[in-house]
Amino acid sequence: MSIQSNETTGLKRGLKSRHLTMIALGGAIGTGLFLASGNSIYTAGPGGALLAYAIIGLMVYFLMTSLGELAAYMPHSGSFSTYGTRFVDPAFGFALGWNYWYNWAITIAAELSAATIIMKYWFPHSSSFLWSGLFLLLIVLLNILSVKGYGESEYWFSLIKVVTVIIFIIIGLLMILGIMKGHTAGFSNFTKGDAPFHGGFLAMFSVLLLAGYSFQGTELLGVGAGESEHPEKNVPKAMKSIFWRIILFYIVAIFVIGMILPYADPRLSSDSVMVSPFTLVFKKAGLAVAASVMNAVILTAVISAGNSGLYASTRMLYALAAEGKAPRFLAKVNQRGIPIYALLVTAAIGAVAFIASFFGDGVVYTWLLNASGMSGFIAWLGISISHYRFRRAYKVQGGNLSDLPYRAKWFPFGPILAVIICAIVAIGQNYQAFTGGKIDWAGVLTAYIGIPFFLIIWLGYKWKNKTKLIPLEKCDLTRHQYVNDK
Repeated sequence: MSIQSNETTGLKRGLKSRHLTMIALGGAIGTGLFLASGNSIYTAGPGGALLAYAIIGLMVYFLMTSLGELAAYMPHSGSFSTYGTRFVDPAFGFALGWNYWYNWAITIAAELSAATIIMKYWFPHSSSFLWSGLFLLLIVLLNILSVKGYGESEYWFSLIKVVTVIIFIIIGLLMILGIMKGHTAGFSNFTKGDAPFHGGFLAMFSVLLLAGYSFQGTELLGVGAGESEHPEKNVPKAMKSIFWRIILFYIVAIFVIGMILPYADPRLSSDSVMVSPFTLVFKKAGLAVAASVMNAVILTAVISAGNSGLYASTRMLYALAAEGKAPRFLAKVNQRGIPIYALLVTAAIGAVAFIASFFGDGVVYTWLLNASGMSGFIAWLGISISHYRFRRAYKVQGGNLSDLPYRAKWFPFGPILAVIICAIVAIGQNYQAFTGGKIDWAGVLTAYIGIPFFLIIWLGYKWKNKTKLIPLEKCDLTRHQYVNDK
């Protein structure tokens, strides 16, 4: 079995195994770890934060094994949009695709805003449009050169983040063990008062929601599989290592922060780079340049997120166009295998959304961002549902599980558990709006606008095209578009 290059997809298979691994790893390590981890400990205590991230980590494990099975069997840049179309309902796949494209297109604008704020740490009086324009140009150039160019840039961006976390963990453990100065509290930060589970269940639940956002981006592996050299080999290889690395980084990093910094330290409640928990720990270790170094690392994380966002949304828009679910011109690729029109349209949408943040107190931009907030969870639900249907259809149609390039363990428990946890996290996004005696309807609309947005697209397409749930025996399991048997 060998994978074709671009005869049927038009894209180049230029991503190597190390690219896939770092794309997924880099997608999960970002501001959620570097900044939000401190707020998690402040809110729920070190024990509550560890438990919340462990629960979400378990969900992500099953989610990624589901995606790994699908992507290794049927690598496609449309990823879960294509899987939803084939194994659930064409309307479901249509909605998943547009939902995911919109999510990342708007996220590009958010990352441009974040990069501008970070640059003003060094250049406080500089123009926001100058920095946003330069960073947008940078990520467009990285994506427009070749898919290998994107993969290589993301590899190095991710490597910077990984090395930073490893150094942080090593220094933190040396401080805890008393080998390095800066920590004399022993285990007291973990044990005094109500430190382990400060705030009780609701505080831990709040962190659970935050942790869900922190892990978003791991699903980029599924999109990248469509341009991987040997997805039937590289996807399983990436899957075997990626989850444990992410869990190790998050769990150990939060443990280190919780040991060294008291959960009640008010600086942990801030999302400013100046008081990143990483910066605070490095400073306690006597590293005077900690703030500038972490600022640079977080800038790298932000550029990495924008880079991956442009790649993922471009490929999703291309796949939708190739399947007749978006204007056909968006499916055209250049000689380097880049869907150039899909790339330019997506970059333009991101730029317009960024510009909108400067007008009318950013009201329009805020609503656009709110609408995308739920999109990642919807995509995760779509992956789990598609995998559940795929595996059942595979069995009904006489498929042999041993023939799968990668097989997700604990089926059907895995995808079912992932659906349940993901649904709880999504529904609980703003549970506070329902607990004050009077429902905060503005808060409800702000938090959940992404759900009706998705349903309108799904049901609208379903009504127009009269689509139905595909019977298991009729699900399209053919691999001829992607796999050439020799």
